[in-house]
Amino acid sequence: MRNMFRLMAALLLAIATCSSALAQKFPSQPVKIIVPFPPGGTTDILARELSQELTQKWGVSVVVDNRAGASGAIGSEQLVRSAPDGYTLMVTATHHVINPSLFKSLKYDTRRDFTPIALVAAVPNVLVVHPSLGVNTVQELIQRVKEQPGKINFGSAGLGGANHLAGELFKHTAKLDIVHVPYKGAAPALNDLLGGQIPMMFDSLPGVIQHIKSGRLKALAVTTRQRAKAAPEIPTMQEAGVKDFEATAWFGMYAPAKMPPELTRKLSADVLEALNTPRLQSLLQKQGAEPGTMSQPEFAKFVDSELTRWNAVVTAANVTLN
Repeated sequence: MRNMFRLMAALLLAIATCSSALAQKFPSQPVKIIVPFPPGGTTDILARELSQELTQKWGVSVVVDNRAGASGAIGSEQLVRSAPDGYTLMVTATHHVINPSLFKSLKYDTRRDFTPIALVAAVPNVLVVHPSLGVNTVQELIQRVKEQPGKINFGSAGLGGANHLAGELFKHTAKLDIVHVPYKGAAPALNDLLGGQIPMMFDSLPGVIQHIKSGRLKALAVTTRQRAKAAPEIPTMQEAGVKDFEATAWFGMYAPAKMPPELTRKLSADVLEALNTPRLQSLLQKQGAEPGTMSQPEFAKFVDSELTRWNAVVTAANVTLN
């Protein structure tokens, strides 16, 4: 029995030593960050800005690989199949914790098959309309929809995202008959909104703030409980008369499951350091995003709680998808 304990202790020490050595040598080759959405959306923008900082810090290329489709599930599946060595990571949106409540046929277990690394940023969603719709407030929009039931569409970055569920919550809470039009990412949805092909959508503030300032889009309300620092003139949905409405979008970095603990801690610390650089701090804040500050254990706990919270939101909004 004593020899067995010694063997186990030696084995644990060897594993810890190997994990520490791997973390100390990382990275020795280029790193890939999967973005499970098309180029041009908020997730893509955040990942590319973060990759620039990490490239400088690590001294190796950090490249973004867009793998769009299935509301982020295709890119997530690719990460799950990757080696847990830190050389394949993923930056994704709130879809990641919403999809399990919407899709019963995911090829992975969101709680089990990923290692949460860091919260990259949290941003308010904002309800924006094309100026041709001719409404200036949320209440005017509600009235217009009720005058034309089933004839006004809202776009989203895809099924199951925070902006999709924000629209579903709006539909459910205000008792509206509006039609969801899912796109394969925020960028194509925004392009159709700017072109007037769809009249309205909820999108992250960083993705639309320049279009709001230029007058190409009209902002009616943000979806957070407090007004956004980057656009304090925009009221909240609650101030606009839609009670108990909150749908914050956030973006996180993940690695495959079974990551060595030392490497997990290093990745988290390096990402937080990158987010704390003056360039990224200034960029994110100007865009209305709050940089992440959670430790890796805090972020892992947050992800777990968000899986539970969004399940309740999906149930309350009565969203069902095949």
